[in-house]
Amino acid sequence: MAVITKYRPGMPCWVDLSTVNVDESVGFYGQIFGWTIEFDEIGGYGQFYRRDKSVAGIGSTMGPESPTLWNIYIATDDAAKSVELAREAGANIVAEPMEITGEGTVAVFQDPTGAYVGVWQADQHEGAELINEPGSVNLFELVTNDVEEAKSFYGKVFGWTPGIPAKQYTPMLSEGSPVAGMLGIDDRFPAEIPPRWLVYFGTANLDATIDQALGLGGRVLLGPVDVPGTGRFAVFGDPMNAPFAAWQAA
Repeated sequence: MAVITKYRPGMPCWVDLSTVNVDESVGFYGQIFGWTIEFDEIGGYGQFYRRDKSVAGIGSTMGPESPTLWNIYIATDDAAKSVELAREAGANIVAEPMEITGEGTVAVFQDPTGAYVGVWQADQHEGAELINEPGSVNLFELVTNDVEEAKSFYGKVFGWTPGIPAKQYTPMLSEGSPVAGMLGIDDRFPAEIPPRWLVYFGTANLDATIDQALGLGGRVLLGPVDVPGTGRFAVFGDPMNAPFAAWQAA
C-alpha cells in the first residue's frame, strides 16, 4: 500500500470524474476497482475510497450535453500564480481560482494542445491518500498531438522537465522524479480520444478488469498492450464514454 499525506507543488495530486450519471458511474467503478463512496452533506460531490483511503472524486457534469470525463489536478502552493503562468504560456482559463471552504482552492484551464487540467492549492484536503497500488491511480498520461508544445507549457507552469523519451512516450519529471508522461497521438488511438489527460488505475488482473468492464457496459478502446519488462495496460470507455486506463504491473 502506498499511502501519501503530502504533495509537493508540481505533483499530480487528485482525479475526479465529471459524469452525466453519478449512480451508474459509482456502480461501474465500485465494482471494477473495489471502491466505496461517500458524498458530502449536500450530496453534490463524492469521494471514492479503497481500504478507507480516498482515491478519487466524482460529481455531476454542468449539464446533460457536457461529456463525462476524468479530470486531473496538479498540486500548487499558489493557485492564482499558477493560473497567471498558464495564461502567459497560452492556456485558455476555464475556471479562475475558487476557494472550497476548508478544503482548498481549485482552478481549471485548457493547455495549448487542447487538454484540460486543474490545479489544487490544498488546505485540509491534500489529494488522494492512496496511490500506486491496485484500485488507485498509477499513472497520469497526457495524450496530445503536439508533445513539444506540451513539454514547453508544463515546464513553464509547473517546472517539469522531460526525461529520456522512448518512441512516442516522454516521461516528465518534477525535481528529478517522474510525475507524468506524454504520448503523441497516432493512428492507434480512437478518434474519440482527443488531446486529454488519461488516468491509469492499477489492477492486479488486467484480464479480469477487462471482463468486468465489458460486463458492466464499458468498452475496450485500445489493447490490451504488453510493455515488456514493465506490465500490461488497456484503455477503456466507461458506460458514459469517459476514457480511462488500467495498468497491471509486471
